[in-house]
Amino acid sequence: MYRDDYFLKEAVKQAKKALSIGDVPIGCVIVFEDKIIARGYNRRNKDKSTLSHAEIIAIKKACKKMGDWRLEDCTMYITLEPCPMCAGAIVQSRIKRAVLGAMNPKAGCAGSVLNILQTDGFNHKTEVELISSESLQNECSLLLSSFFKSLRQTKSQ
Repeated sequence: MYRDDYFLKEAVKQAKKALSIGDVPIGCVIVFEDKIIARGYNRRNKDKSTLSHAEIIAIKKACKKMGDWRLEDCTMYITLEPCPMCAGAIVQSRIKRAVLGAMNPKAGCAGSVLNILQTDGFNHKTEVELISSESLQNECSLLLSSFFKSLRQTKSQ
């Protein structure tokens, strides 16, 4: 889907901002009525805060923009499958749909390790899709693998 590709590319731009400040390159945008209403990128190391994940930052901005904590008709585009904290925040904010650039087999909570976004018993479930574009999947994965490879090389020197 063309629009999904466009918005995920915008999330990749956010991930590159995280990379430029030495943080894990994860980016996110939130879209309402085909317009980006919030952007976020990982700032956990920069801010020295566990809470400074791309999704949390974007959710805060989107809630402010919408004037409500409910983001029911919004779609979130994320370069990496969310962690447990972010998946919980996505459910709590009632985001309708999440489009992912890459899965996270070590900590992902949209289907890899757990599926918090679609847990029976919660009052809300978020639709989850992996971006259909293989080139975008590869770009998101490569951003992360290159970052961690570089980090390992720096630590071994």
